Amino acid sequence: MFQNRLVWLGIGATVLNAATTVNRMLRRIDFKDKVVVITGGSRGLGLVLARKLAKENAKLVLLARNSEELEAAQQELQEKEADVRIVECDVTVQKNVEATIAKIIEEMGGIDVLINNAGIIQVGPMDSMKTEDYKNALDSHFWAPLYAALAVVPHMREKKFGRIVNIASIGGKISVPHLLPYNASKFALAGLSEGLRYELMPDNVLVTTVCPGLMRTGSHVNAKFKGQHKLEYALFSTMNSLPFFSANADRAASEIIDACRFGDAELIITMPAQFLAKFRALFPDTTAEVLGTVSRFLPKKGDNGDEMKTGKESQSELSPNALTYLADKAVTKNNEDLVAARDGGNGNGKEEHS
Repeated sequence: MFQNRLVWLGIGATVLNAATTVNRMLRRIDFKDKVVVITGGSRGLGLVLARKLAKENAKLVLLARNSEELEAAQQELQEKEADVRIVECDVTVQKNVEATIAKIIEEMGGIDVLINNAGIIQVGPMDSMKTEDYKNALDSHFWAPLYAALAVVPHMREKKFGRIVNIASIGGKISVPHLLPYNASKFALAGLSEGLRYELMPDNVLVTTVCPGLMRTGSHVNAKFKGQHKLEYALFSTMNSLPFFSANADRAASEIIDACRFGDAELIITMPAQFLAKFRALFPDTTAEVLGTVSRFLPKKGDNGDEMKTGKESQSELSPNALTYLADKAVTKNNEDLVAARDGGNGNGKEEHS
């Protein structure tokens, strides 16, 4: 009797898997002439996504805070004959987002794909983080994607088609030490994104949650560091560059675009991130013990205390180093050097990436 049940369970699982595969193929879309809006599209991962979608003849609209970065991205893409428009927009301000989305729909006839990519990275011990750091992270990673989704969903529902991609993080599944504001906000985004998918599926609006591990986008020079910022930066930039632990930005962007193309529910990028997510789900107590032990050896608050420094300001004899070469090479390639140069090391630059 027990063996018969196992057989039927096996048959059922096989049929369900086959049905899921067929359904995935039926949902496949072509990006040609699709209107794709990318927040934080002027640099980092957003720019890499724009380059790849341009090759598929999508009609791109890039949103970011800074006009100089947007113009640089537009010029690069137009030199490759991309159809690209730029809009200066602070996506953490709801009225700005609503006006921008409405204008795009009016001028371009609609929006087919929304990629919520804009974000910030704050690194340092919990003791150095203030309430404002958590608010800033939530503004970028939770409220901004929510504002954009709420603005575009009525339009997508009306035409019974749409794709929304939310760039969360493995930090939205596992709260790794020294990224607490970032992790908390990415957990919020992952929950929002998952719930949106379930509620919007009946209207053929498919939401994909992307949880990357470390990626070599060049954004480490514009990440924010607190506590012993030089040591924090050295650790972060080194880990962010190692091939096994971090993903090539071009490859990661291709995976994200394919997940959107097929309307996948979730994408976790890099094998270490996939392993950590599964390990955490199976062994929560063991994970806590391991990460708690790791936390013991990370830099403490230090003399700089609550002062925020950019990655560029945090460079020292420790980093850049030979191990950070791959990540450092991506800085200029993905327009991240424009921010560091513009801010002149004052720590006030705002990230436009994840």
